[in-house]
Amino acid sequence: MNAETKRPRPSRPLSPHMRLVLNLIGAALVVVGIAGVILPILPGVPLLIVAAACFARSSPRFERMLVNHPVLGPGIVAWRERRAISRKAKMTAIGMMMISAVVIIVSGAPALFKVLALASMSGIASFIATRPDH
Repeated sequence: MNAETKRPRPSRPLSPHMRLVLNLIGAALVVVGIAGVILPILPGVPLLIVAAACFARSSPRFERMLVNHPVLGPGIVAWRERRAISRKAKMTAIGMMMISAVVIIVSGAPALFKVLALASMSGIASFIATRPDH
């Protein structure tokens, strides 16, 4: 199964205005996603996955460029084909959440905020940890 078979299919033709909006959102997500690939504090691949979904509806050419990119594409393809996350990405994401948890715990934030933030991070970390490696 290749990335082309798993890409989101448009349900109906888009208006030119909506196509422009999706292209702009996709482009913005690519810029932030590239920063996320470089900086461990941003979730790069999830943003690139959403960008590819936007481009699948608005610009198949941009989608192909993104999916076939040698650095940015493999994470997108792995997610589309197997819902997989690389071991390095898992370790980075969970590690950053652990650091964030410590910062939240020692902060002067209200207890309710701390509980909600820690519960959210625990759920997200569990989801990430249970995805297959790619």
